[in-house]
Amino acid sequence: MQTYLVELYVPRPPRGDAAASGARARAAAVELAREGVRIGYLRTTFLPDDETCFHVVAAGSGEDVRRLCRRAGFEQARIAQAEETS
Repeated sequence: MQTYLVELYVPRPPRGDAAASGARARAAAVELAREGVRIGYLRTTFLPDDETCFHVVAAGSGEDVRRLCRRAGFEQARIAQAEETS
């Protein structure tokens, strides 16, 4: 599986929106995995000063990540393949 970064605009002040966004991504990944899609939610990072939320997802393809975004209600998401290093 490849690692993907999903980028979302999350306006302030409601900081809970970033946590809710992560919960939606996690729930969508669980649902899709139950349906046989190779996908897993890894983590969410919120940059409040930039009003940007990043979700890191492992998936078999970019299309699987787009399915996650649709299921989570992320209409304006930017999706990019990422490489993780230690």
